[in-house]
Amino acid sequence: MDPDPTDTDPGAYRVVFENERVRVLEYTDEPGYRTKPHRHPDSVMITLSSFSRRLYGGGREVDVELAAGTARWVSAQEHAGENIGSTPSHSFFVELKEPRDAPREVAASLGPSGS
Repeated sequence: MDPDPTDTDPGAYRVVFENERVRVLEYTDEPGYRTKPHRHPDSVMITLSSFSRRLYGGGREVDVELAAGTARWVSAQEHAGENIGSTPSHSFFVELKEPRDAPREVAASLGPSGS
């Protein structure tokens, strides 16, 4: 079972909307807060505040600074994060539930050519 962020960090992540296709999480924290390792599927992240974070995953550390009002694609991943700035973090994650479609060849998707 994948470590769900609402289970690993229930004080920081909360579900604000969910249906059969997406789940929307709100994330908030304070400077110095560090999440436990958790997993996100492919998602769109929208920042409501500017913040600095350090992400830990796959044996690497990456520092990220994001401005308020940023929308960005986040590929499926497992990580932990830490607020390394002086401001609270506030963001939304729109998590996709549908698996990525396998690429199809154009001819196969059009069916027999009839010639």
